[in-house]
Amino acid sequence: MTHYLKKKQRGLSFIGLLFVGGVLAATGVVVAQIVPTAIEYQAVLKAVNKAKEGNTVAEVRSIFDKAASIDNISSITGKDIEVTKENDKVVVSFAYQREIHLAGPGYLTLKYTGRSR
Repeated sequence: MTHYLKKKQRGLSFIGLLFVGGVLAATGVVVAQIVPTAIEYQAVLKAVNKAKEGNTVAEVRSIFDKAASIDNISSITGKDIEVTKENDKVVVSFAYQREIHLAGPGYLTLKYTGRSR
């Protein structure tokens, strides 16, 4: 009779619940650290698209730096962007990386690249 009752029981054991909770908590901590970098990447794209309206390299970098100070962009500056011309249009491109410390010697490296439209 005991064998019959155990067969009907379903659910998650306490150890299983702790494991699932730990995995969800660790994932939540990593995601909480990634989200600000993704928001900053969107701000960089917005600043790059504003900066492409400049006519000279110095003007493009100045426009980018002003937009970066408004949007609180700290990962990249006007000196780090690349300004080129393609078909008489100014194209601004960038590349940078962010490192997020996970635990001990472990880091998560995020590489961001983009260019103006």
